Amino acid sequence: MSILVDLQQTRFAVRMTVGRELDAEPRRIIHGANRNWLATIKSPEREQVHRLAGLKSTLVFLLQSIVVGLAVAFVVVLVRPDLMPGVAGNGQPASFADAVDLSSASVANIYTKRLVQDGGTDAARPRFRVETSFASAVIIDSAGYLVTNYHVVATAAEIRVQLSDGRITEPVTVGVDAETDLALLKVDLGTLPAIQIGRSDKLRIGDIVLAIGNPYGLTTSVTQGIVSATGRGLLNLVTFENFIQTDAAINAGNSGGALINIHGELVGINTAVLAQDPGTEGIGFAIPVDLVRGVVDQIKQNGRVIRGYMGLLPDDLTNSERLAMGIETGNGILLTEVYVGGPADIADLRVGDVILELNGEPVYSQHQALLISASTQPGDSVEVTGLRGGERFKTRVTAVERPEDPQ
Repeated sequence: MSILVDLQQTRFAVRMTVGRELDAEPRRIIHGANRNWLATIKSPEREQVHRLAGLKSTLVFLLQSIVVGLAVAFVVVLVRPDLMPGVAGNGQPASFADAVDLSSASVANIYTKRLVQDGGTDAARPRFRVETSFASAVIIDSAGYLVTNYHVVATAAEIRVQLSDGRITEPVTVGVDAETDLALLKVDLGTLPAIQIGRSDKLRIGDIVLAIGNPYGLTTSVTQGIVSATGRGLLNLVTFENFIQTDAAINAGNSGGALINIHGELVGINTAVLAQDPGTEGIGFAIPVDLVRGVVDQIKQNGRVIRGYMGLLPDDLTNSERLAMGIETGNGILLTEVYVGGPADIADLRVGDVILELNGEPVYSQHQALLISASTQPGDSVEVTGLRGGERFKTRVTAVERPEDPQ
């Protein structure tokens, strides 16, 4: 009986202890074969601690996931940019809409009217008709200057310019340069959105280009192609030829329009397309913007382009002709005409002389010699290294202003 009383007293003591220490740290009390867990009794403070700990763990997990995801995305963009939306496999944009948005507002439409005599009419009583043409122009200066092709405005009786915002006006012709097929116009419509000027000397064969213009009156039409060649000449289109060749479609009305790169920068002025026949496709030409820039600057300053002139006419040599003359370097052009009284004549250059260098630059073609001559200014002295009768010689030619109708 005493044993039973002791056990009951002990259990009572335990229960009383628990009642007095509810706020203390829970403890596990084992008595005999029975196990009582007091941890099931939690205070409000402990429940709050557990909740905060759980929330902290969740936030840490989320932050770690975000950091890892951003790191993976950075590696993907760095290694495989083509996997990102809107980017092509070569790292170039899959769409050129941004380039067009940057430049299209700077491309204007040109409408011209000409009086054309009807063929087959009586010469004593000629009949004329009005011919309307479409073309394009590019705003290159926010003060209202636009550049287009000379052949667009050459014989026009009326010229009208329509901007991308719909405003129409008649421009003033500031000046023209027939030898590069360029013309500079000016309109008085306040500040205009000038196109960003790029660099044509940085173009490489295979670069993507876009042609923007007004073909057949279809305003702001855009075609895409690549640079097929640079420095293209001997086309007999103009005197000074240094064209960009492209397979971007250039149609009637594109003349004077913009050829831009993928950044929306002007790299050329669309000018011509090779005569179409069933076997010809995708051969168009644009004047490089580096040449356009120089012509425009001179027209602004002088109203015309002032070039140097040496008074000679060269021709290309074949490799066999060079070897026969003992020229092994591959350069050299033959003088076929020296104009009497001109700078070359005064410098004692003669027909049959071979020009090897101009100002220390080896000359390989008549096209190159013409460009070097035209790049001089009146009064400039040009050092000529030549070959006459198998002997090398040097002389200096003082350039004069190129006449409007050179011989």
